[in-house]
Amino acid sequence: MAVLSIGQVRIHSGSATQDEALQEATDILVAAGAVTPAYVDAMRQREETVSTFMGNGLAIPHGTNETKETILDSGLSVVRYDGGVDWAGDQATFVVGIAGRGDEHLEILSQIAILFSEEDDVAKLNAAKTPDELYALLSAVNEG
Repeated sequence: MAVLSIGQVRIHSGSATQDEALQEATDILVAAGAVTPAYVDAMRQREETVSTFMGNGLAIPHGTNETKETILDSGLSVVRYDGGVDWAGDQATFVVGIAGRGDEHLEILSQIAILFSEEDDVAKLNAAKTPDELYALLSAVNEG
C-alpha cells in the first residue's frame, strides 16, 4: 500500500498558521486523489474537538469518523515547516496529513507514531535537506 509518494513531501523554510497547514495538507491529499476538497473541514472539526499535536514537533491532522465520504483512498501528506506552526499553543514542525480508508488510518497512524517516537529519528527527519532525503526516511510507511 503506497500511501506516500515524493510529490506528497514538502519542506518550507518559513512558518505557517495552523489553518494554512491544514489547507496545504488537504491540497496535497486532493492532488494525490486521496480526498475531496471538503476534507479540510473534517480536519478542522477534529481540531476543534481534540488537538492532533503528538509531541516531538509532530501534528497529524485527519478527519473525523463522520466525514468518511470525503476520503477516496488512503494517503499521506508530509510538510516540514522549519519556521514552525503554532498548533493550538504547541510548536509543530512536521504536519502529517492522514487519510485512511476503513481501518487503514489506524495502521498509518501507528507507522507515523513509530517514526516520530525516537528522538534520533526525529533529528534525522529535521536534518534532511531536500524532499527526496525526507521521503527516503519516511518511505517505510509504504511497507505497511
